[in-house]
Amino acid sequence: MINVKFYLDKADKSKRFPIHLVLRQKDFQIKVATGEKILKKDWDNTNQLVKDSDYSHKSINKFLNFLKQEVEKYFETEPHSNFTDKKIKEKIASLVSSRRENTDINIVSEPPTEYQTKSKVTFVDLFAGAGGFSEGFLQAEYGDKYYDFRLASDINENCELTHLARYNYQLGLDAEFLRQDITEPDFLDNFLKKIGDKEIDIVCGGPPCQSFSLAGKRKKFDKKDDLFAHYLKVIRQLRPKYFVMENVKGILTKEQGKIKEMILQEIRSIVDLKEFNQLIFFVSQLKKSEIKDLFILECYNLRLQFEKSTDKELDNLKNTYIHNLENKFRLLTPKIVNYKTSKTDKNISTIRHGFNLLKRVKELEYIRKKVINEKAFSNLDNDFFADNFDDFLTSIEPENIIEKIHISFNNLKPNDIYIEEVNQIITALEIFDYSFDECVKGLNSFVVKANREREFETILSKIRLYNIEKPFVALASNYGVPQNRERVLFIGCRKDQKLINDVPSTVNHNDKVNVFEAIYDLDFIGNNDERFDYEKINLKAQYNGSTEKMKSLIKKRNIDGKPNENDGLSYSEWSKKGRLNGRFVNAKNPFYVKNFEELENALTHLVAPLQNHKTSKQNEDVIKRLNVILKSGNYESAKSNLKEIGLESDKRSYTVLKPEGQSSTIMTIADDYIHYSNPRALTVREMARLQSFDDSFVFQGKRSTGGNKRKFEVPQFTLVGNAVPPLMARAVALEILKNIQ
Repeated sequence: MINVKFYLDKADKSKRFPIHLVLRQKDFQIKVATGEKILKKDWDNTNQLVKDSDYSHKSINKFLNFLKQEVEKYFETEPHSNFTDKKIKEKIASLVSSRRENTDINIVSEPPTEYQTKSKVTFVDLFAGAGGFSEGFLQAEYGDKYYDFRLASDINENCELTHLARYNYQLGLDAEFLRQDITEPDFLDNFLKKIGDKEIDIVCGGPPCQSFSLAGKRKKFDKKDDLFAHYLKVIRQLRPKYFVMENVKGILTKEQGKIKEMILQEIRSIVDLKEFNQLIFFVSQLKKSEIKDLFILECYNLRLQFEKSTDKELDNLKNTYIHNLENKFRLLTPKIVNYKTSKTDKNISTIRHGFNLLKRVKELEYIRKKVINEKAFSNLDNDFFADNFDDFLTSIEPENIIEKIHISFNNLKPNDIYIEEVNQIITALEIFDYSFDECVKGLNSFVVKANREREFETILSKIRLYNIEKPFVALASNYGVPQNRERVLFIGCRKDQKLINDVPSTVNHNDKVNVFEAIYDLDFIGNNDERFDYEKINLKAQYNGSTEKMKSLIKKRNIDGKPNENDGLSYSEWSKKGRLNGRFVNAKNPFYVKNFEELENALTHLVAPLQNHKTSKQNEDVIKRLNVILKSGNYESAKSNLKEIGLESDKRSYTVLKPEGQSSTIMTIADDYIHYSNPRALTVREMARLQSFDDSFVFQGKRSTGGNKRKFEVPQFTLVGNAVPPLMARAVALEILKNIQ
């Protein structure tokens, strides 16, 4: 049994005593400096601790304890042949020097000299999560262009912790982070304050999309459903050259494709306010040649004014719009009903009260948001409450209010001579709720009648700020990611930029990165184990009889996954080396912290070459169950066997990884996956490899969570599972750099 102790060596000139670690076994004794120095009065030799009289006692004790555990683990797991003075000293010295490098280096945000003559393309990352988009964008360079990261935003504190640790503390960037709900009224103001006077070229982000994911049951009125609208509010304000919105494939088919079309319509409805007066003038010109439907044209004219109004102006305009319709209805009422009916009829009351509601759409939107949040907080779904909440939310939507007014008019059965006036009010109400794109379609008949189509199209080409043909499905494995993750990308291109309709694959079908080459070199960990350093893998010992077959799965590649046998690196080598470019030569070593308090104190950072490589503690029954599933090849074929031996599980699914193929979409629960060669779940680091994160990217805070906490907490496994694969983001970023002007 190895004996690990600490002692104080001789004092230096400042009378501080270096703390040394000493290893004693019957046949040898090794002493190694820890790099820490304290006053003699602050050392408790009996308990082997620094006393709390030293202001750094917590951080030093944490480090000493980490060193002791790592040395003891080394002697438990390493072959006896490795127990040489040199190897043991190297092991301890590497941990000590890594920590010293991190605390000594003072990184500045300015890149190396060669980058100072290159062009910066600025970007921000909304719904940033761990930072998959950010990581991929920072990896991309083209010609003399590279990306300048300005700000990320998310609502969860562990997203912020991971962001600050990676981009501010480790890489030395001055990127800001805004932790706030994008739907809050002052979000945009706070966002703009953080950016300052910087012009933003690119906005990227993936609004949370669980509510319309194909992977799970869909919810009506999920609070995440309208986040894309708030994303577009940021776009309208920043006017970036390009924006990228990522989502699940299910968004293409939700509501029979209506959601996709609505998103495209909203993107096309973003107008260039600098050119907008041309359209207002054009519509006013149309009015001169229109006699029959002059009232409807005036409604279009007023509705178009909404696009260029501030919030306060918009409230006044909407009130004016509805007030005009109220006046028209007031004059119409005595023509279609008698006095008594006008005072007592439910249909008349519905029309009048509907106007009142439409004048208060802002207040109703606030109520809607509050109710949706409450519904989510109380987890109202698949119960006797959900339908009532949904019915109420439906009832206060403008579209539903207008529909009820329409029905009430029909119920009144007005005389034929007044039908045209009734139809004008109904059409005007529909225009009130139109998007800009719907207004354009509605105006088209007036334009054709006036024979001014070409002029109209010319104005629209100047008015529409963004071009987009359609979203496209991007498969992560086409970009060097060892995972068949499909994501839908909407790329909006400002009218002065080239249109991007696709992102070309970087690897063909036969050359895709496989699971084995992604994680084989991490397969040295056991049950309830944690490792902080790499170990050499003996493929011959592990795969006796199939060594050559397994070796053949490993290819030399470029960063993007394209095979390159001459001067490429394997996927695992890229993961260790890192895919970030030469801007970050002074980056600090990978480190882990539990919280913001530890982040702010560099001495408490747990610095080690390998992070996030920890397995769960699984009991014997779980290990046996996983072993049966692993040998069967999949969960379905194992179920009967599991039932026979009394190891059946209520768990919905397990996925056995196939070494020669790609993983399925990495989710947020590690226990869903079984390692291809061992009956165990994956570590955070292995999942991160399957997502294409570099090993130097450390996921901070809690490792996992469960139960109701999953609604509010974003631990490491969730950060990994929800992320955009960086290599896929890199391909998108590179395509933009190739086209941006």
